[in-house]
Amino acid sequence: EDDPVDAGLIRDALAGPEAGLFHVEWVTRLADALDRLETEDFDVVLLDLTLPDGQGIEAFDRVFRATTDSLILVLSATSDEETARRAVQLGAHDYLAKEHADAYWLPRALRYVTERKSTERVLRAAEETLFAEKERARVMLESIGDAVLATDLQGNVIYLNPVAEEMTGWSREEALGRTLAEVFNIIDGTTREIASNPALRAIEQDQTVGLAMDCILIRRDGVETAIEDSAAPIHDQDGKVSGAVIVFHDGSQSRAITDKMAYMAQHDVLTGLPNRLLLTERLDQMIVLAERHHKQLALLFLDLDNFKDINDALGHQIGDLLLQSVAGRLKGCVRASDTVCRQGGDEFVILLSEIEQPHDASRIAEMLRASLAVPHFIEGHEIHVNLSIGISLYPRDGESVETLMQNADLAMFHAKANGRDRHQFFRSEMNSRALDRMFIEGGLRRALKQEEFLLHYQPQVDLDSGAMIGAEVLIRWQHPERGLTYPAYFIGIAEACGLIVPIGQWMLREVVRQVQAWLDAGLCAVPVSVNISAMEFRNERFPEELALLLEETGLAPSYLELEVTESYLMQDSAASERTLAAIRGMGVRLAIDDFGTGYSSLSYLKRFPFDTLKIDQSFMQDIIPGEDDTTLISAVIGIGKTLRQRVIAEGVETQEQLAFLRTRHCSVGQGFLFSHPLPAEDFARLLAGRDDPLSRRLPQPPSHARPAWHFTG
Repeated sequence: EDDPVDAGLIRDALAGPEAGLFHVEWVTRLADALDRLETEDFDVVLLDLTLPDGQGIEAFDRVFRATTDSLILVLSATSDEETARRAVQLGAHDYLAKEHADAYWLPRALRYVTERKSTERVLRAAEETLFAEKERARVMLESIGDAVLATDLQGNVIYLNPVAEEMTGWSREEALGRTLAEVFNIIDGTTREIASNPALRAIEQDQTVGLAMDCILIRRDGVETAIEDSAAPIHDQDGKVSGAVIVFHDGSQSRAITDKMAYMAQHDVLTGLPNRLLLTERLDQMIVLAERHHKQLALLFLDLDNFKDINDALGHQIGDLLLQSVAGRLKGCVRASDTVCRQGGDEFVILLSEIEQPHDASRIAEMLRASLAVPHFIEGHEIHVNLSIGISLYPRDGESVETLMQNADLAMFHAKANGRDRHQFFRSEMNSRALDRMFIEGGLRRALKQEEFLLHYQPQVDLDSGAMIGAEVLIRWQHPERGLTYPAYFIGIAEACGLIVPIGQWMLREVVRQVQAWLDAGLCAVPVSVNISAMEFRNERFPEELALLLEETGLAPSYLELEVTESYLMQDSAASERTLAAIRGMGVRLAIDDFGTGYSSLSYLKRFPFDTLKIDQSFMQDIIPGEDDTTLISAVIGIGKTLRQRVIAEGVETQEQLAFLRTRHCSVGQGFLFSHPLPAEDFARLLAGRDDPLSRRLPQPPSHARPAWHFTG
């Protein structure tokens, strides 16, 4: 204000008791006002539009641009009210005639405009907040992957997001105001009937509800889509239900995943066959039907003979391909109503849904064996596999799933025990045998912990000189109830349950310790031969563990000989050759046991580094006085000599057998004729009494008597 009188009136008016606390600054020029507005914030600007350096709307416009938050109140003369009104239109908050700028009106006018400005700010902030919230909601609803559809209380559509437009086939403009049933057309995928309206249920129940299972959305053009999700009520500010919102999405993929997971839960991944879970369900159902119709069922438990050897020799990839080939052949041998299941590993189970008589199951079993007997050609390998099959019948062998499965498994075990590559029906006495097996297995575990095993040593005799040149160690079990028990009672079960490995480890360690103890005691110890099981021999670390054992005990390797059977070598000849070479390389002697009872391949004898060839004791039984039935044993002795291997004949029990072996120039004999296996203490006394190697010779026995040193222990 450039007029001092008007400025004074304004100051006086704002200084009175009605005005409250005002801080007033006065400038007379527009330029001064603009300078102050650049450096300080003011709540109110009282502007006269007739200043020396700025007048009218131009003056207002310059002040308006200079301040953003200040309230501008135009002071005008009565004659210039038109210009003041125009300034209000351009952004001024109000105008005031100078003659009314007294102590009553001016403070009230300022309070009015500041309160109005404060209210406007609050409203503008609320509008901005509301806009931001709406914008966020809009962006979220239009960018999420789910479809969103909203209705009013009557079930008419009031909103669709773009995904809902795409899935329903209705644009937002076309859908607004239409009934939900028209836009959101859903049916039950199983019955093909119209599904209940989820929005109306959410409104009626005032809670979130899920869509019906197997719900199908029919798009406007007729395309059907499986959908899933839920509907929820919308509430107004009073908490009353005002509508509903449905959130849904395409459930085809998740449904496919669910179906796939359900399939995988009931089927074997490798072969695609039903697994034990699905078989159990089907067997349970078939038992009910068979009982109702007085029919029989058959359950066939199949195991591939020697599959582990194939797996070890050719690798798991070939083994898996073989299992797939086997699965295909098994399916080809049965009816569509039957179930072929992979139990796990190399075990399969077949459920024959209806049979007239047990012979039907036997016929199918033989068909299965014949089909599997045809070679499998897999990645260049010609693979031969055989089946051992156990069969249980409903209701003869059991009336529950568990009993039938258990009895078929037992029958399969007996098929294996009786020579493999055959089928075996369940018999009730097999249960008692199974209990015996469990009893023996439990006893073996206890025997390992409580050191119930003993070792006996049987001399090996040079048949030319009569000198004891070695011994074979044989294991015995000091059973707490049965007394001294021989290997035939427990070795087979130990192999079946895997206990043969810890038993063999104990046996080898004990032999090495015992021989070194005899040497430390000054006895003339002889090399001791130890039989190594197939499971021990397959262990790649066996040579390393053997070397560590010899190093720990200090025993010279020449005092140890390891026996392996022909069948082990044939299972994986390459791995066998590596293992034998490693053992032979450390100075331990090697013997091939039970020669002539297995494959008896001459190429293997020549290829592998054996020191000793042991003739199985069954050949000794063929030596009958007066009969020329000894050609085979003579050939075996000749083979050993040709390959420069020491030949040991096991099971020598008679003078006639001894005489025959001597005439055929067999190197060494072992058997009851010379000595029964002896406990370590008795064998030590034998060693102590034969310190002079010459004194360990056996005299030529007369035909009517056994050698002078024969032990019956």
